[in-house]
This record gives sequence, C-alpha cells and structure tokens, in this order.
Amino acid sequence: MHDPSSRGRSHARSAPWPALSTALLALILALAWSHQALAHAVTAGDQGYIQEISGVNLIPFVYLGAKHMVTGYDHILFLLGVIFFFYQMKHIGIYVTLFAIGHSTTMLLGVYFNVGINSYIIDAIIGLSVVYKALDNLGAYQRWFGFQPNTKAATLIFGFFHGFGLSTKILEYNIAPDGLVPNLLAFNVGVEIGQLLALSAILIVMGFWRRSPSFVRHAYTANVAMMCAGFVLIGYQLTGLAVSS
Repeated sequence: MHDPSSRGRSHARSAPWPALSTALLALILALAWSHQALAHAVTAGDQGYIQEISGVNLIPFVYLGAKHMVTGYDHILFLLGVIFFFYQMKHIGIYVTLFAIGHSTTMLLGVYFNVGINSYIIDAIIGLSVVYKALDNLGAYQRWFGFQPNTKAATLIFGFFHGFGLSTKILEYNIAPDGLVPNLLAFNVGVEIGQLLALSAILIVMGFWRRSPSFVRHAYTANVAMMCAGFVLIGYQLTGLAVSS
C-alpha cells in the first residue's frame, strides 16, 4: 500500500526557516529539556503512592496511567510524527493501534515478568524513535538509501520500546505484588485514555493548521524541530548513562 506519509514531502522540503518555525523549534526543545520529557518520570508524590499502596486500586492506577501519557512528551512527539502526514482517520487508527499494541504488550509483560532495562538506554532508544520518525517524514531514507522502511513495522517495534521504558520505571518503584495484574491493567487503560486525549488535541490543532497555507511552508521545519528534540533526548540519556557508570 502506498505510504500516506509521503504526501506533501516534496513540497515541504523546500520550506524556509521563518521566525515562527524558529519559535516552534525553541518550544519543542524546551519541552524535551524539561524533567518529565527526558524520561518516563513519575512525580515524587506518585512514586510514594505506588510504593505504599497494596491490593486492587483500579481508579488510582487509571488516573496514573492517563497522567503519564498526557505528560509524556516523548510519547506525544512520536505520535505527532506518526500522524503528521495522515489525513484519513483509518490510517491514523491503524498506526495508533499498532503503537498501542506495542507499548501495552511490553509494559504489561515487562512488569509481570520483572524484565527491566537500563532506564538511560531505553529512554535513549525512545528519543531515537522520535528522530527516526522525523527523518521518515522528511523523506530522508528514500533520498539517502533509495528505499522506504516499513512504517507499520517501525511503529509497532518502537511501541515495544516505549512500553519497556514505562515497565522499567514501574519496576524501579517496587509496585506491590498484591493486586499487581488488575492494577497494571488499570494503568494500561489509563495510558490508552491519555493517549486518546493527547491524540485528540493533536488532531484538532493539526486540522486547523492543515487548512492554512502555513502547513506546507512549515511542515519541513516542524519535523526538523522534532528531530532536534529527539537528539536532545538521546544526548541527555547517554550523558546520564556515562555519568552513572
């Protein structure tokens, strides 16, 4: 099937770097540099709550899952990249579902089977997912290597890594085994609710933006900004890994 994400790339490549796009770049980089954007961080209050409670607590874990997704700028940046050039809801639904399947699978299995990955490494890979998708939107792989990677497979695979990022963080907080499975399922439901909320906001903004002439002019710059944010995430995590070693 023809990849809808290729639509509009040839026009976007020649876009200028106007002041508005520079401001967009600064905003995305600021988000990437904030504490919550740099990892799958859980606030101190939430961390203490997770460590102290036991038994089945469905509503609190739904809330925590939704809060994590809505404030997880690495997730949001990747989702933005995935749907950037999609205009039809069926295409958006397919890719968002693949991402949800990926991160839900590894989050649940990672915590249940106690499979942890170094948080700096997994978060650097998540930053790489943002860079990958921005380069894909810019048509870089076709120009550099003469082929288009399978976008569905890439979305699913990077979804796995996003899920491992979350499971690794949950494991660090020693969630109680009592009520583990129901609480994890509730947390995952919250993550999906948060994802739908974030996606809805993205689609509303993108819908208005696409109706204006500035979309074609600034699409290139927006993806460059996303790529830079991804590199910031990677650099921060690799620096943290080196310092902690």
